[in-house]
Amino acid sequence: MVLPARVGRQHLRLGLLVAVVLGLHLLLADQLLVQRMGWGAGNQPPPPIDVAFVRELIAAAPPAAAAPASPPPVPARLPAVATRAKAAASAAKPEPGPEPEPLTGASNEAISPVASASEPAPRLASEPAPALPAVAMPWVPASAPGAAASLPQAAASAAAVPVLAAASAAYSDWPPSTRMTYQLSGYYRGPVDGSAQVEWRREGTRYQLRMSTAIGPVLSRSITSDGELTEAGLVPRRFDGEQKVLFRAARRWSLRFGPERITLADGREIPTLPGAQDEASQFVQLSWLFTTRPELLQVGQSVELPLAISRSLDRWVYDVVGEEVLQLPFGALATFHVKPRRAALAGDLSAEIWFAPSLQYLPVRILIRQNTESWVDLTLDKPPMQAAAR
Repeated sequence: MVLPARVGRQHLRLGLLVAVVLGLHLLLADQLLVQRMGWGAGNQPPPPIDVAFVRELIAAAPPAAAAPASPPPVPARLPAVATRAKAAASAAKPEPGPEPEPLTGASNEAISPVASASEPAPRLASEPAPALPAVAMPWVPASAPGAAASLPQAAASAAAVPVLAAASAAYSDWPPSTRMTYQLSGYYRGPVDGSAQVEWRREGTRYQLRMSTAIGPVLSRSITSDGELTEAGLVPRRFDGEQKVLFRAARRWSLRFGPERITLADGREIPTLPGAQDEASQFVQLSWLFTTRPELLQVGQSVELPLAISRSLDRWVYDVVGEEVLQLPFGALATFHVKPRRAALAGDLSAEIWFAPSLQYLPVRILIRQNTESWVDLTLDKPPMQAAAR
């Protein structure tokens, strides 16, 4: 009778061993499966651009907005170009005549997908240098199809094109690499709090933008955009996201941006739209637009962005809905509140943003909503840190 009992214990041990090995194999298979979704399995995002954040950004009043009859000042490197453009206009128009008609609202969507409030288009300025003529067409280069045809007369075209090309060159001057940290509060099945960080890194014409949020040890989420800086703004090449929840395998997803098509997170390829942005790059693209065209950051104005989020590409319209003074831990800041015109669809996130002109038009508050019952509110907790200017 002793022999069967001993055999039974051996069978029990063998069964437990098999169960443990099987469990380990299943766990490993699950982890490998997750890694092969999104950017796993040898397709990791590129390493971060090496940057040292060495100086604190001090709030400073932005250049005063010009009155309608007094155009904004020209950057230091533009007066000679503006003077030559004015001379070219005079040479093309020997006989004195009436002022040029206002430029039409024609725009090249491939260069600037911007929709602003309906206001009369400004006239070309006739002020002496160093004044930059105000134009209705946003930074259209001389080679853009249809640019010359949209001008009402040849003299206006001769004057406007060199100035627009020079303005495009000025807009390519991006701010140095910047790190911003935020306090996080919100609601997800109950009140939550945590922290967030946004890092904007650039090297030459390449950029990286990483936005990470953390709610204690329970949940963390990071999104990264990598691409190029152009005269039309940011051109994303790839977007990567990762979300970790306690006791669950990480979820990862990716988007790829080509010159003609976008590969979405589910692997589908769709035609792109001019100026398309991703979930992360949209914040810097809006900051850049408001920096280079501050007239857009006025209550009542609107900006349109094609936005690729996870499994879709849609046109999003952001309205400037108000001016607000935010009381931040390091002081009060005057901001403009920018809000998407529509709510996010199922599975997406929408973001309301507060931009501070005195801090290089950076987003100092971001309210991200999943629905009416789930949201996080990011508020800048200290002045941004920047790399040394190059």
